[in-house]
Amino acid sequence: MSQSPHKFSIPVMGTGHSIDSPIRVGPYGINSVISIVDDLLVEKIRKYYCEKYDFEYSNIGRTAEDGRARRITAYLDTVQEIVQKKFSAIKNQPFFENNDKAKYFEMLPDGSAIKEKYNQLVNTEKGSLRDRLSCELSRMMKPGSIDVNIMAKVDKLSYTQDGVPMSKEFSDASAALRGYAKSKVSSSVILSAGFNPRLYNYITEFKDFYRDATGEIKKNIILKVSDFRSALIQGKYLAKKGLEVFEYRIESGLNCGGHAFPSDGHLMPSLLREFREKRDQLTKAVQPLIKKYYKKNADGFSDNWEITEPRLTVQGGIGVSGEADRLLNDFEMDATGWGSPFLLVPEATTVDKPTRQLLEDAGEKELYLSGVSPLGVPFNNVKETGSQKWHQERIEKDKPGSPCPKGFLKSNTEFTEQPICTASTQYQLLKLDEIAESEMSEDKKEKKREKVLNKACLCDHLGNGVLINLGILAEHRAPQAICPGPNIAYYDGEYTLREMVDHIYGCSESIADEDRPHMFAKEVTMYVDYVEELAEQLDGESGLKKLQKFQKNLEQGMDYCLEIADSEPYQDENLSSISFTVSKQKKRLQSIVDSYEERILVEA
Repeated sequence: MSQSPHKFSIPVMGTGHSIDSPIRVGPYGINSVISIVDDLLVEKIRKYYCEKYDFEYSNIGRTAEDGRARRITAYLDTVQEIVQKKFSAIKNQPFFENNDKAKYFEMLPDGSAIKEKYNQLVNTEKGSLRDRLSCELSRMMKPGSIDVNIMAKVDKLSYTQDGVPMSKEFSDASAALRGYAKSKVSSSVILSAGFNPRLYNYITEFKDFYRDATGEIKKNIILKVSDFRSALIQGKYLAKKGLEVFEYRIESGLNCGGHAFPSDGHLMPSLLREFREKRDQLTKAVQPLIKKYYKKNADGFSDNWEITEPRLTVQGGIGVSGEADRLLNDFEMDATGWGSPFLLVPEATTVDKPTRQLLEDAGEKELYLSGVSPLGVPFNNVKETGSQKWHQERIEKDKPGSPCPKGFLKSNTEFTEQPICTASTQYQLLKLDEIAESEMSEDKKEKKREKVLNKACLCDHLGNGVLINLGILAEHRAPQAICPGPNIAYYDGEYTLREMVDHIYGCSESIADEDRPHMFAKEVTMYVDYVEELAEQLDGESGLKKLQKFQKNLEQGMDYCLEIADSEPYQDENLSSISFTVSKQKKRLQSIVDSYEERILVEA
């Protein structure tokens, strides 16, 4: 599998907003990620594209045997066919014209071998050399990778129509993996949201994740991780099964889109420093395990094969080219992920016009870390979405929650034998009755009710934007949810793909707000915000110990941020915001801990 010449990729965004991004940006050599959580949405999008490109289409019904896996396989094969069709058309275009082929090359980063060769071609007179360069450059062109994302812990077991539990390979994550494994695409699967041994063991059943006779691996494994220790443990676990991690994708615990998985106060710079310093361990620790596996289970590990060092990439809140340059140069990352800004690029993502306008207008106050996710994990959100309004209307009609049309996030068994979703009408009515009958104070009851009613139908609503965007559903029939990162507050327009790529590489004037805080400064503030909310939920001495642990880790991270603030800034990098933020947030953090100590003394 060839590497993209680009220094960035487009991560997964919700269940629908990047569902066809490979079709949009893949022909230009840009990697992007599809969520395959919602196989029912995947089937609708496949039908749309089959009709658009006049491909044969046969519906794979909701109750079809192994339907989830088959729907995913069919969609990925369709995407592969379309990307290849569009890419070939671009590749066959002539040079020296204002066309998509010129766009392909002009968007490439300066300094890459292929861009330098293109610049050589542009400055070469007609003749045999120019003809030779043209042929060589056309051969060097590659489409972007059609990567997929599986939330490892979103792994609900399936049941037959008679309510009988199905075997483990039909769990949501396993079926999604099988759908990807059986597809024709040669790309990467990103495993996120935690370590799932059952899923990791299931990977071993598919040969595409192993080396073939030439030593090539058709389908790569990428692990989204939050710390070095977790990366090393998971890497070794997979290596014992002969599975190699192609890339570790490091994401900020809070300064990201979608679900947030906060650490115990370990800030991004500290995490990246550890990965940089210990990077060689990720290879040394797995190398003997991989060779041992092939010696025991195959014909041995060929001397012609090489266990390459896994790539390290980073995403979460990157907003200007200088921040990306710092991550690539100072922290020695191989690439960066740019998510939320691409929600404002219609050429790259499928966001309905009303929601895109909501994002364009959103400032810091409209973006917040919410409790809407049925997973019970903090979820980055924006106010006044169609989903939020829909849920509020149902509450006012005494019909809270959702009918739960898809059920991917069913996990609660408080009131039922089989799991139900905490965003469902069934659960919310039962829970509200329980709260009403309890003996707690009215203030506590109201807080409990708010928490219950806050849950939203993400399974369905996160996919509605693409259905509206493509004209499959009307807006009034499809409440829209979206999960941008806080970074979206500093962009206020709609952009072309070329404008965004030029912004990422610093080839044009920055399109982000001039007063935008540095990504490291923003993360500091978000973590102190999180600690403040956490302090309200904790009790006693154990709570104090937890807060003090956060404080220690955060202050160590802040001190390192100050070292970075004293360095030479890269292009458009707002380093001065780091010093100001650290000074302010250190005092605020101490005040939060002091207030908590006073509270537990009074309560004692």
